[in-house]
Amino acid sequence: MPIDNHPFNPFVRGFNELRIQRLLAILYDAKAPLCYLPPHPSQQHLDDEQLERRPCLFNDTHALIITSNAASTVDDDNHPNPGIVVQVIYGVFAHDQSPPLLVGDLYSQAHAQQRVQQLTFETGHYSRCWEVNSAHLPETAWSTLEMLTSLNGLLFESFVLPASDAIGFKLIATPWTDTHLSKVGSITAEQLRQEQLCKGMPRELVEVLHLAAQADVRVLIFDPNAACLAGLPTYEDLQ
Repeated sequence: MPIDNHPFNPFVRGFNELRIQRLLAILYDAKAPLCYLPPHPSQQHLDDEQLERRPCLFNDTHALIITSNAASTVDDDNHPNPGIVVQVIYGVFAHDQSPPLLVGDLYSQAHAQQRVQQLTFETGHYSRCWEVNSAHLPETAWSTLEMLTSLNGLLFESFVLPASDAIGFKLIATPWTDTHLSKVGSITAEQLRQEQLCKGMPRELVEVLHLAAQADVRVLIFDPNAACLAGLPTYEDLQ
């Protein structure tokens, strides 16, 4: 199944592209929930203490703390809603989602940075190895796998595990996204896919490797005794 048509990537775990955003928790109606907005661009430099427990005016995009300096620049049409900043929070968002997904709120930048470090998968710190059942490749693909050990320059290395009838792949320069590949090799993910297909790689294998590489998997092993991965197609002729 082509990656573009895959409903989701079963290899993806956790959150990626984590970013911290400072937000103001604003009380504007005692019967309504708080709203959360970033400070006005002209007030981004203010400390948290200069923002908390202060009156503000806000619109759909940001909040402006009312100060003597800001009073002359306030445009009631652009900032029609009055409120009080109850607290400053630091939201951690995963920007690999669209729209970005809120992972959690912290109450200081230091705590938010610590949480991002705890959630971030860093090369060499966490396992990037997956073992999936051989049924995720059709028999026609298995018949050509031996020739893969002689292929070079396709951003992977393959190895055979004869005792378990398994084959593994060491994926290089992951994740295989356009943004990352343009930095390491001036190539797009689609160009890499076409190069691999032109070298005779089975299409089903190429699609699985790209799904894994997009999730920053480093080692992928196909083993007949491994469990199937939910969400990844299997092929009946290997059952």
